[in-house]
This record gives sequence, C-alpha cells and structure tokens, in this order.
Amino acid sequence: MVGIVGYGAMIPRHRIKVEEIAKVWGADAPSYKKGLMLWQKSVPTPDVDTITLSVEATKNAIKRAQINPKDIGAVYVGSESHPYAVKPSGTTVAEAIGAVPDCHCADFEFACKAGSEAMFVCLGLVKSGYMKYALAVGGDTSQGAPGDALEYSASAGAAAFIMGKTNLIAEALETYSFMTDTPDFWRREHEFYPQHGGRFTGEPAYFRTVTGAAMGIMNKAKMKPKDFKYVIFHQPNGKFPLRVGKMLGFTKKQIEPGWLTPRLGNTYSGSSPLGLTSTLDISKPGDMILMISYGSGAGSDAFVWRVTDRIKEARDLAVHTTTLLDKNQIFVDYGTYAKYRHKILKNK
Repeated sequence: MVGIVGYGAMIPRHRIKVEEIAKVWGADAPSYKKGLMLWQKSVPTPDVDTITLSVEATKNAIKRAQINPKDIGAVYVGSESHPYAVKPSGTTVAEAIGAVPDCHCADFEFACKAGSEAMFVCLGLVKSGYMKYALAVGGDTSQGAPGDALEYSASAGAAAFIMGKTNLIAEALETYSFMTDTPDFWRREHEFYPQHGGRFTGEPAYFRTVTGAAMGIMNKAKMKPKDFKYVIFHQPNGKFPLRVGKMLGFTKKQIEPGWLTPRLGNTYSGSSPLGLTSTLDISKPGDMILMISYGSGAGSDAFVWRVTDRIKEARDLAVHTTTLLDKNQIFVDYGTYAKYRHKILKNK
C-alpha cells in the first residue's frame, strides 16, 4: 500500500475583503458574496512567493511524517506562478529542507491541477519502489487582472504531501484522471494576467471535467457518494464545489471540512490539496475521502484516500490548516493589496 506519510499547509496572514475590491471598481459586492460565495481572500506580501509557501508547507509535512529529509527521493512543485520562468522552484525547496543532492527535482504546470499532478506522479514513483519517499507540493500566488472577476478570488497558499509505503496517515486506494482539450482559461508567454472564457469556464469545462473524474473513479473503485465521509473538489469560488457536489449526490456536510474558498479565495494549484489538509485535520481512522482537482485546459485528477490510525498521533505535530486560515489575520486596503501584488509599478 502507498499513500501519505506527512502533510502540511501554509497560508499568508494578510487578507482583503470582497467589499474592499468591489468599492474600487464600482462592482456589486453582494453578487460575489452571495452569488459566488466569496467573502475574503489571502494576500501574499512582497517577501512571499510560491517557493516560500512551499518550503513552509513542506516543513509542516516533515513534522508529521517524522522522517529524515535525506530520504526524500523526489521534490515536485506544482504551480502556475513559479517565481522564475527559467529556474526550478523544486531545487530551492529541496535545498531548504535538506533533501539535496541525492534528489530528483522538477516543476509541474497544468493550471490549477499542477499540485495534484505532482501527487499523482509521487504516488507512482513510490509504489513502483523507485524511491522510499517523494514530496509533492501544490501552491500558488495566483493572479487576477485589476477589475476582472478573477481578482475577487485569486489568492495564495500551499499544501505539501510526502508519499511513502510505511507509517501511512492515509492510504491511496484508487487514482483516476479525466482529460480533454477545453480552452477555458489561459495565460500566454510574457503575459502577467490570465484570460478566461467567462461562463464557458462552467458547464463545458469545470462541471463536465469534475463530474467525469468523479464518476470515473467511483466506477473504478465500485463506490458511491454515501461510501465517503468527506469529499474535496477544486474550488474556483465557493459556489461551484457545492453545486457539483449536489449534482453528484454528495451532501454539504461531506464537503464543508475542505470548503475553504469563501474565507481563503482560490489558491489555484493549492486549492483541492489545501482542502485535503484541512479535511485530514478532523478525520478519524477508517474515514474514506474523495479528492478531485481541476485544471483548465482541461483535466481532473481524482484520488480515493482511506485514513489510518496514525492520523491520531500525526495531525497535531504541525499547525492545522484552519488555524492558519482563521487566526492572526491582517486585513489590508486595496492600495496596500495593489502594492503587494505589483499592480502599481514604480517609475524608474
């Protein structure tokens, strides 16, 4: 059996409320709060990027795994906001945790499912016996153009998972992926902000792909929604995961532990992985968890996890995700947010 031996999260302390963004652009804040269920989002400060978030999330994962970082054979960072166009994030993370030089590093990209992509590959490497442990990180400091709908949700955060075969916190019982060429969201070379297809990002993209992955893995595992204690979907906003869950036959109670977007925003590659960390924080031995990511372009990775007895000793070895989410928040105004996110450029 292969699965998770350690997991960790990191979320910036700074936040901005939906009303603060809406008043600058003359937008209707209630439509975002009630319609899309977005209340506030995390904001990375100038000294926070995908690498720093990944390092801190990984340190929390190592605390729970209780392993020597030298035993980690691969470090894969999935993100669509890697700090460098040509220089890996993975080597910096590996250096920071002491996993180098006997370590394979690579960066993954697939819109918002780059993190689950790394998880999928790490599980395969460990299952094959090629290495003892492998680290997968999903994290982003996501971008949204000023005044665009994405600006209300694009946020920052990271989740890290160490995969192994022994002392498992959660066993990976099944995996499944669903892919199509659906251009609902993209960012071309040299462009800072992404573009999207508006309403096209819903029915033909997100909902078709997520339901396809969900039905595919449940058929493969011979399971139904009632067989799962919890389910985590990718969360571009607060509304979509609740809607797709209802379409598939899941209840709000099954979704809520990993439903972070209303208070966090969309962390892109960290979205469903962070939902998994918060769900593991409250899970009990034997609980079955379904996780389904989504990345524009378009694809979903699906996982069936079974929580083990080790969760009882491991979960409190590092900070809980909801503690990072709800404690010691610092709220900023739009001007500070714009400065932090480099929306205001200095004259040179």
